[in-house]
This record gives sequence, C-alpha cells and structure tokens, in this order.
Amino acid sequence: MAIKRVTFRLYPNKAQNEKMHYWRRLHKDLYNACISDRKEQYKRLGKNVTYFDQQNILPEFKQVWVEYKELGSHALQATVKRVDFAFQRFFKLKSGYPKFKSARYYKGWTYPCKAGWKADTQGKHGTLKISNLGEIKMRGQARDWGTPKTCTIMYKQGKWYASITVDCIPTRYQTDKGVIGLDFGVNDAIADSHGNFVENPRFLKTTQEKIKHIAKKARRKRNPRRGVKPSRRYKKVAKAIGKIQSKVARQRHNWHHKVSVDIVSRNSFIGTEQLNIKGMTKKAKKGSKRKKQKTGLNRSILDVGIGELKSMIAYKVTEAGGMYIEIPTRKVKPSQTCPKCGHQKKKSLSERVHKCENCGFTTNRDTAAAMVIENYIRGMERASLDAESSSSTECGSMRQLGAKKQMSAKKRQKQQSQSSGLL
Repeated sequence: MAIKRVTFRLYPNKAQNEKMHYWRRLHKDLYNACISDRKEQYKRLGKNVTYFDQQNILPEFKQVWVEYKELGSHALQATVKRVDFAFQRFFKLKSGYPKFKSARYYKGWTYPCKAGWKADTQGKHGTLKISNLGEIKMRGQARDWGTPKTCTIMYKQGKWYASITVDCIPTRYQTDKGVIGLDFGVNDAIADSHGNFVENPRFLKTTQEKIKHIAKKARRKRNPRRGVKPSRRYKKVAKAIGKIQSKVARQRHNWHHKVSVDIVSRNSFIGTEQLNIKGMTKKAKKGSKRKKQKTGLNRSILDVGIGELKSMIAYKVTEAGGMYIEIPTRKVKPSQTCPKCGHQKKKSLSERVHKCENCGFTTNRDTAAAMVIENYIRGMERASLDAESSSSTECGSMRQLGAKKQMSAKKRQKQQSQSSGLL
C-alpha cells in the first residue's frame, strides 16, 4: 500500500462559492491569531506556546467566536498545526520567521481525517460532500484509487480544487533491466551515460517577453507596496501574470511526467548526483559585478525543475521494482573525473568538452559526468553481489540483499528472545 495525492477541480454554485471564500478568510484569521499569540506570549512572558496549548483552547475560542463552529474541529486543528509547522521550519532551517498572511495568499484549509467530508467517486469525477456546505461537483481522474484519508481545499487562479490523499495499491510501471546514470543541467535538461540528451524546453523563457510586457503595464498602476490600496486595473494585470505563470507550471509538470516515464520504462537501476538546489539558486553576494548573470542562471535552473523531476523518477522506478540512487557529489566529483581512467582535473563551467590528459578520452562534459555516475552505481551493485555470493550461492540485487539482512536480523532477535525466556 502507498499514499498518493489526487487533485480534482471543484465546481461550487454561487452560494457555496461565497461561503467557501468566507471560510477561507476565517481560517486565515485563525492562522494569524495563532502567530500573534505565540509572538506576544514570548515577548511579554517569555513563554514558548506549543501546538497543544493552542489546540486545547479551541473549544473556548469557538464559544466566543461562534462563526467558527460550522467549520469543524478537525479542520481548525489542522490550521493551528500549520502554524506549528511554520515555527518548526523557522527553528530548524532558519527559513524566516512566520509572517501574517492576507486572504489573497491564504489558499485554503485541510481536513486531516475522514470527519467533515466525503468523496463520492471511484477515482474519475464525482462529488465532494462537505459538512455545512453540501455536495460539490468535481472533475478529475486518478491513476490509482483507494481509501481516501485527507482532503485539502485550495483556491488558485480563480478556481477551487480538492487535493485528496488516498491509501492505494500503486499501478506498477513497466521497466526494463537497463542501468543508467543521469546528469542534470541547464543547456540540456538531462544527459545520460549512453550519450543521449533531453532538450531543455525552457517554458518560462518562451513566455518571458509576454510577462515583461504585461508587468510594464502593472508598474503604471497603483502599487500596493507603496502603502496605497491597489487599483482594480492593477489587480487585473497581476491576475493576468499569475495566469501565465500557472500555465507554465502546468506545462513543466506535464513534461516532467513524460520524461520520467520514458527513463523508467527503459531502466530499472538509475543513478543521479546529490544536488543542493537551494544553494545553487542563491542570490549573488552584495557587491558582485555578475548579479544579472547569476539571476539568469538561477531562473534557468528553476525553469528545468530539477528537484521535482528527480522525485518523479525516484518514486516511479521504485514502484516498478527498480532502484534509485543519489551518489555523493563531493566524494565522487562526476564533472571532474574521467569515466575511463578515473583521473581528476578541475574544470570551469565554460569547458563543455571533457578531454582527459591521462588517457586522451574525449566526449561531452555532461555525458562524461553521467558515465562516472553509472560506473559508481555499477560498482555498488557488484559489491553487493560479491557480499551476497560470499554467504550464499544465489544471485540478486542490492534490494534483495537488504531484505535478506533484515530477515537475518529478525531471526537473531527471535533467537535471543527465546534464549532469554529459557533462562
């Protein structure tokens, strides 16, 4: 069994639409109130407010603010939990202190269990019944359907969506027995160890001129950052920009699915390198003379969507019964290592051809890096086979070796418990 997320488009009537917007504002106000409570309690009393402290006062809160009663206790608890997650990220990752949100940037609310909602569907279209709201028509189709667990109601680009998680048996992807190494880049989105390239579609770049043209109109309107209320024309232009960017995101998401399915269908053992996307796309340092170049590079990296593409390849090859491995980049150094002899030499980003000084091997820089990744994962597979053959006459993969190790550990624990019982 696996947990998967399915998104359906909702079609509420006029009364339901108004009520859903009202509920969204109420959840936004609760979110902001929880942040304010934590901030003031620490500032005045030095007290750290926890999730359970705020959850336990929700019944009293609803007695005073009676409009929150029809929203459901579990949905309110999920909103309080969002605040807790925001503070956890702040303390662990130092990602910025949680901020108050306006209704424009607060997308919706979550039902963390089966209470308060019911999806009447078998994975294709259907209706969504929400307590105190009624039945809402929805459209969408799931690849795999099972038992619904949670439901998140979202409002994006003037449309309502229901994101439902289901506990299901995933449909296995068809895969072959190939082994491949993948190197991600900007010039070509993917270079594999077999000498093939996946062209970067550059979805954002193709629409950049159109976005700039519309953004120029927005600068002539009232800007809300200047402390004045934005005009209707400014909101209209901002909505047009958001619509284009949303379309680009959908195109990129669809392309990711197609590329990942194509790679998994031909290979069951896939290796890539560990990449720190957040660090790669940091802003240029203050005083740098190459701020524009760094901004353009960051935009190009994010336009490929390397993180999402890697995650899609990982879960699809795992569902197909294969293996996905990310090798340590700093240890292996794929871009600086020769795939034939292992000789290492530093290269600048402008050097796009790999030419080894030791053995004379010449090929594309990205292809050479992918070949180094493949050599590394093949070495890992051979090591696992050698370790397995030394203790058994059967053959298998690293996945089978790990399963056998777990079985042997369980047997040892059982024997130890039996021996302790006899004593």
